[in-house]
Amino acid sequence: MNDLTDGGAARTASKSAAAIDRAKAEGRAALIGYLPAGFPSVEETIAAGIALAENGADLIEIGIPYSDPVMDGPVIQAATTQALAKGFHVKDVFDVVRGITSKTDAAVLVMTYWNPVVRMGVEDFSRQLAEAGGAGLITPDLIPDEAAEWMAASDKYGLDRVFLVAPSSSPARMKRTVDASRGFVYAVSIMGVTGARTSVSSAAKDVVAAARAAGAARVCVGLGVSNADQVREIAAYADGVIVGTALVVAIGDGGVDAVASLTKDLSTGLTREEA
Repeated sequence: MNDLTDGGAARTASKSAAAIDRAKAEGRAALIGYLPAGFPSVEETIAAGIALAENGADLIEIGIPYSDPVMDGPVIQAATTQALAKGFHVKDVFDVVRGITSKTDAAVLVMTYWNPVVRMGVEDFSRQLAEAGGAGLITPDLIPDEAAEWMAASDKYGLDRVFLVAPSSSPARMKRTVDASRGFVYAVSIMGVTGARTSVSSAAKDVVAAARAAGAARVCVGLGVSNADQVREIAAYADGVIVGTALVVAIGDGGVDAVASLTKDLSTGLTREEA
């Protein structure tokens, strides 16, 4: 996995890698929080992102609402449907990213299905994301084999490329994905859609081990994490813990204050137990 990119004479460090490494230096895993852009509003997404950063999140994922969210569970689907109904446009995501990066030091990534990026234009999207202070993209439905245009644009603008690996990833696919990623590799802990679960899949640890064996310097685990105990379980072996659905429920039910409170609670599970 590459952490640096050549941009002419300049070399740009990965913002995501730097955030995860800062957490590691403090003896803990990184906390990554997901929020859908425009839910309940653009302004509230920005405020919630700032609250995440101020209460223990090291990285923030901002999801672009999409009309056919194949990987999203019912909670996130409902939130993104509401955002779209209120008139959210893809270009609005740059306002969200800029609003958070201007007030915090957290690395802010955009999580998006690939079609909205293609429709805007990969070059234009990448340029605007970089100008807004964004760290890069998490692309759940894009595989490295089909990502040549994104690879070039992300190199040009110094953006992180976060691809997904899963329990079903073959050794060859794992290696290809790890090599193409920059910042971290996103390990999906279960097969299926997003959503809070009562327990974390035992497959998560195996996926992390496989990614590390393929050369990944940083592996973060997502899908199904909803409380501090689950964070603690994953923090024992992963470099970062990703929480989404629980935060979406929090902002929907209790607004920004609820996001701040949950983030603070989740962060208590990040410190690794002494062996």
